[in-house]
Amino acid sequence: MERGRGRMLPLLALHAASEYYGLEWKPPVTAGLLAANTLIYLRPRFLQSVLPSIDEVWFNPHLILKHRDVKRFFLSPFYHVGESHLVYNMMSLLWKGIQLETSMGSAEFASMVTALLCMSQGITLLLSKSLLLFFDYEKAYYSEYAVGFSGVLFAMKVVLNSQSENYSYVHGVVVPSRFAAWAELILIQMFVPGVSFLGHLGGILAGFLYLRLKRTYSGSDPLTILFRGFIGALRWPVGIVGDFFRSRQRRISGRGTVGGSRTRRTVSDTWRCQACTYDNSIWLNICEMCGTSQGGNGFSSRQSSNRSRDLSLEELRTRRVERFGR
Repeated sequence: MERGRGRMLPLLALHAASEYYGLEWKPPVTAGLLAANTLIYLRPRFLQSVLPSIDEVWFNPHLILKHRDVKRFFLSPFYHVGESHLVYNMMSLLWKGIQLETSMGSAEFASMVTALLCMSQGITLLLSKSLLLFFDYEKAYYSEYAVGFSGVLFAMKVVLNSQSENYSYVHGVVVPSRFAAWAELILIQMFVPGVSFLGHLGGILAGFLYLRLKRTYSGSDPLTILFRGFIGALRWPVGIVGDFFRSRQRRISGRGTVGGSRTRRTVSDTWRCQACTYDNSIWLNICEMCGTSQGGNGFSSRQSSNRSRDLSLEELRTRRVERFGR
């Protein structure tokens, strides 16, 4: 299948970078989901031997139930049939994910996405099987092939708008935000051919089911606890590496303290300026605060005293403020 790559993906990358650049805290789970979906679509050479082809992961109720093919159940949301399909879904994921992860936290957001994915896929499977048993709709839904993250996105829209009293634009139509998912379901089905109606409906119902379960269950669910422990385990080595580089940066830059105790630094780490009491790094021979040389003889001490007299108290304070404001 020819996908016509390279036209819209740079726009997606630019939009995602601009959105994340303006955030004080960068939601990592949303970024990971964006990267995973994009990498699976691009199929770089180093992943081709690991990733199954799209023909092996189409969500098809008949094949899943007949052959118990759980691979299709769990992997089909991460595959997309074209660049426009991927970019539209990822733009929606970026907007919803940033808002939800920022308000919920990464652990709970990851737990919610996992639950919504499983519930939306399971409800879609149940609906297609029910239509086959009660109405004999085999070709319409039971044998349907579908991929894409849309079901999870519809579920996320339900969660995001569940308590909203505002109005939303859905393809040019203004509707109450609480009903935005239903309006989008109908409009997409009317104007976009080939979309999975049951997949989107399953996502909406999964969102309502998640909210219902969340209201009846107080406290953190097991998935959230698991993800929280996993994220905490990742932060430990990352924090060690970060502290290592920060400590090296502090030592090389020669930053010190003024007139304080030396309990946090040993004598071998710093030398104190006799003129302004600023603790300088041993790597420096001249005081960063007032410019007095380190020196050890009587001439250097007299020179330090003369320089300290030349500096007024206000000028010394100004230099200290400028130094620590860097």
